Amino acid sequence: MGDAAAPERADREARVGSQSLMHRLLVALLAALDALLAAAVGIAVVLAPLTLLWVVALGNADWSALWPSAAAVWHLGHLVPITVTLPDAYLAATGVDPSLATFTLSLAPLAFAGFTGLFAARSGIRAAEAGAALTGWLSGSLVFAAIAALVAFTSEAPLVSFEIWQAILFPALIFAVPSLIGAFAGAWRVGDDEGPVDRIRAGRDRMPSAWAPVPTLVLRGVALTTLGLLAVGGLVVVAGLLARGTQIITLFQASNVDGVGATVLALGQLVYLPTLVLWAVAFAAGPGFALGTDTAVTPAATQVGAVPGIPILGIVPDTSSSWLLLLALLPVAVGALTGWILRSWMPEPAGHEPVAPRLTVAVAVAALTGGVGALIAVFASGAIGPGRLTETGPEPGPLALALGLEVLVGLAILLLAPRVPGGRRPVVPRATPVEAPRERETVPAFRDRPAEVLFAPAPVAERASEPERAEPAAVPAAVDVTADLTADADVQARIRDAWARIDGADDSDPAGGRGARPVD
Repeated sequence: MGDAAAPERADREARVGSQSLMHRLLVALLAALDALLAAAVGIAVVLAPLTLLWVVALGNADWSALWPSAAAVWHLGHLVPITVTLPDAYLAATGVDPSLATFTLSLAPLAFAGFTGLFAARSGIRAAEAGAALTGWLSGSLVFAAIAALVAFTSEAPLVSFEIWQAILFPALIFAVPSLIGAFAGAWRVGDDEGPVDRIRAGRDRMPSAWAPVPTLVLRGVALTTLGLLAVGGLVVVAGLLARGTQIITLFQASNVDGVGATVLALGQLVYLPTLVLWAVAFAAGPGFALGTDTAVTPAATQVGAVPGIPILGIVPDTSSSWLLLLALLPVAVGALTGWILRSWMPEPAGHEPVAPRLTVAVAVAALTGGVGALIAVFASGAIGPGRLTETGPEPGPLALALGLEVLVGLAILLLAPRVPGGRRPVVPRATPVEAPRERETVPAFRDRPAEVLFAPAPVAERASEPERAEPAAVPAAVDVTADLTADADVQARIRDAWARIDGADDSDPAGGRGARPVD
C-alpha cells in the first residue's frame, strides 16, 4: 500500500515544485519589468524635453550630442559626479579663464534618485507580498545594474566624462537598497515562509515582554522622524518662497533668457527641489549649509559672497534674525510627536512600567535619526561649478549631531514621562440594543397595511407586563370546537374595533369611512 502511494506522492511534490518555480519566475520577470520601467522613465524625463528644446533651438536633433547630454543628467541625478570640459571656442568667445575650463559637477538633482528609490521600494514590497522577496530583489537589482552599465558604456563624450564604475555602482545601489528595505518591510508584514525574517520575528517573540516591542518601535520611530523632518524641510521651503518671492522673480528677470532658456531654468530648478528641501532641513536644525567655500547660511548668521544667478537661490536670506533660531524647535516637535505615537503603541503593563525599554527606544531612534541626517548631508552636498563653488551643501557631522540631540529631547519628553493614570479609556463591550416599545398603528398605517394591523402581535410593553405563562400542551386537532369559535370571535372583535377607529378618525369621508375599504 505504501509502495503504491509513493509514486503518487512524488508526482504531487513534483507538481508543487514546478508551480513554485513558475511562481518565482513570474515574480522575477515582474521585478525586472519594474527595474526597466524605473530606468526608462527616468531617462525619458530628461531625453524628451531635451530633444524638444534642441529641435526648437537648433532645428536638428544631433543624437551623438543629445544622448550623452541626457545620460549625463541621469547619472548626475543618481549621485554620479561628472566632469565638464568647456571647448576652446567657448572659452575664446566668453573670455573665461582657461584654468576654469574643466570642473566637476556633483550636487545631485535628487528628484531622479528619489523617483528611482520609491519605485524600487514599491517593487520590493510587491515581491515580498508575492512570497518571493529575495527573488524579486535580486532580479530587479541585476536588471537595473545592467541598464546603468549599458547607459554608461554608450554615453561617453569628450565634453562630459565620468568614472565607469561609479556610473554603474551608484545607480545600482540607489535601486538595490530601497528595494531591499521594501522587501524586508513586506516580508515582515506577511511573513516569508520560515525564512530569515520569520526567524528574526521568532527571536523577537522570545524576548521578555517588556523588550519584545523595542525593535519594531525603533524602526517605526526612525520612519516617523524621517518623514517628519522632510515635512519640516518642505514647510521651510514654502515659507521661504512666500517670503522671498520678489527676489526670485528679480533674479529670473535679470537672467535675460528667451523661452527655451526659461524652460531649461524652470525644469532644472524643479529637479533640484528635493535637494533644496534637504538644505532646508539642515537650516532648520541649526548647522545650515554652504553656498561656496568659507560661506554659511544658518539661522544664527548668514555669510555668503557672490551667489550664482540661479533664480531659486533667491530664497537664501540676506541677513539672519534671532527669530529664526526658533526653527530649532521644529525637530524637537518632530521628536515629541514621534514619542507620543510610540508611547501609544507600547503595551500598558499591569504594574510598574520599566524605564529601560523606553530609554533604549528613545536613544536608538535619536541615534538612527542622526544617521539619517548624515545621509541627508551626503546626498545634498557637492560641487556646482569651478573655484569656490566646489563646496556646497550641509556638513554630515554637525547635522547628524544636531538632529540626533533635538529629536532626543522631544522623544524623552513623551517617552520617559510617567503615563497619565486613566489616560486610556477602558474598552467597554458594546451593549445589545434594546428594542423600543411599539406604538399602536395609526389609521393611515392600517389603510396601507391592514393585515399587519389585524394580525399583529401584542405590543412589547403590554406583553412584558403580563406574567409569564407556560406553553399549553399540544392538544389533538379534533378535541373541541369551542377553541376555534373563540379565535374567530377574537378576530371579528379586532375587525370591529379597527373599523370603529376609522369611523371616529375620518369623519370628513363622505362615505363615512366605509366607501373605500382596504383590501389585504
